[in-house]
Amino acid sequence: MNDERASRAGPREWIGLMVLSLPTLLLALDFTMLHLALPHLAADLKPSSVQQLWILDIYGFMIAGFLITMGTLGDRIGRRKLLLIGAFAFGVASIVAAFSTSAGMLIVTRALLGISGATLMPSTLALISNMFKDSKQRATAISVWMVCFSSGAVIGPAVGGILLEYFWWGSVFLLGVPVMLLLLVTGPWLLPEYCNSESKKLDPISVILSFGSLLPLIYGLKDMAKEGISFLAALLSIIGLSIGYWFVRRQKRLKDPLLDLGLFAYRGFSWSLIMMLMGSLIVGGFVFLFTQYLQMVEGLSPVEAGLWMMPYAAGSIIGILAAPMLARRFPSSHLIASGLLISSVGYLMVIWTDTSWGMLIPILGSVLLLMGVGPLQVLSMDLIIGSAPPEKAGAASSLSETSGELGMALGIAVMGSIGTVIYRNRMNVPDGIPNEAAESASDTLAAAMNAAEQLPAALADEIQMLAQAAFASGFQVVGILSSVLLIGIAVISMASLRDKSPIKGNE
Repeated sequence: MNDERASRAGPREWIGLMVLSLPTLLLALDFTMLHLALPHLAADLKPSSVQQLWILDIYGFMIAGFLITMGTLGDRIGRRKLLLIGAFAFGVASIVAAFSTSAGMLIVTRALLGISGATLMPSTLALISNMFKDSKQRATAISVWMVCFSSGAVIGPAVGGILLEYFWWGSVFLLGVPVMLLLLVTGPWLLPEYCNSESKKLDPISVILSFGSLLPLIYGLKDMAKEGISFLAALLSIIGLSIGYWFVRRQKRLKDPLLDLGLFAYRGFSWSLIMMLMGSLIVGGFVFLFTQYLQMVEGLSPVEAGLWMMPYAAGSIIGILAAPMLARRFPSSHLIASGLLISSVGYLMVIWTDTSWGMLIPILGSVLLLMGVGPLQVLSMDLIIGSAPPEKAGAASSLSETSGELGMALGIAVMGSIGTVIYRNRMNVPDGIPNEAAESASDTLAAAMNAAEQLPAALADEIQMLAQAAFASGFQVVGILSSVLLIGIAVISMASLRDKSPIKGNE
């Protein structure tokens, strides 16, 4: 009994969790605030259109590309050590980014921020597994960690707007400096160190292959979401998958691989990764289409759309926080499956609604959708971390993060492409529309709305109504498909995790 009580976390660990959660909150803030700052920095640095895209995207690409490497590196040199190195690098890069004097300089510093961010995400999650050995406490700690990330995405626009109202665009980067200073000062005292002393040096070729597979794959998927299926996007995706195949083959041959494929031998680990990937795919596709629906079908301004998106963000937070408490009474498989069925109903509410109800039904449906996914997000991550050996928690954490990144990119690309195909099939441009405007209107909803601005009022109204109806048709098809997938994941949860009892912890 004394050993069991000794394994439970105390005040020091919970305070340490708060410190660990701050970088997670900051990473999410950094994803969202820069979009608001872009017009301001563009007026100052005058980047080209290509440079603007790289300023926005390079950060996420670097994080995704280095997650696996940094997760394994933390296992080998020490998770706290890597976290503190990453915090220092992130703080320095933030200062340099804030005072960048050219677009090229900002792109480079954003890339360094992404690499530093890749050290923070798996390190924080792996340290949670060290600090919270009791399964009940670990699930709660993971839910707090995830809530911080979700909250960062929600409050990012508001925080960025306040900073840009009173300060220059570089202030959005300086926000990270005090957070990293706090981590550097308190980390050595609050956070434990863990290092696998038997591990050897990283294999440089594996590092290159890991980055070389993920970067073109995610880049290709994001390009599909923006431009549709194209030769370049398909080529990049194929290149990424091919390099990924070589990466896996090399790991099988190495005595000390960058990624231990033996982790996939744990049943709960493999199925949880798959479910997390599929869940992120559905959420990514929904958020991508729902933001367009609010602005271009309901006619809301960006600020109004942001406010209407806050309820489903709150629903996500509720689902994440409730999951560990409910998991003490119900098996994880039942809880995940029940949540996904609720999500399925929520998605159907979003896509099929009586317009006389206004925004009430779709917003309520979005809340149910994100709230129902909460147990999947928390409990699958807990299963991933809990089923991996302690010495490989960093690698397991990086795989869970990579699965989420890939899932979101896939959701935007795949679900966005399906919606676009349906839109183009349903969009019948009326006669009398100039060829250039007709071609634009037949492409995407955004292009149709822009084309309508150049037409006489009567034709503009007709084009907008037709385009909105075509988009709604595509959204409905994606919603039906996503609801079926949610039910399928629920079935997988019941079948693959049926032996997972309620989380009891060490009482």
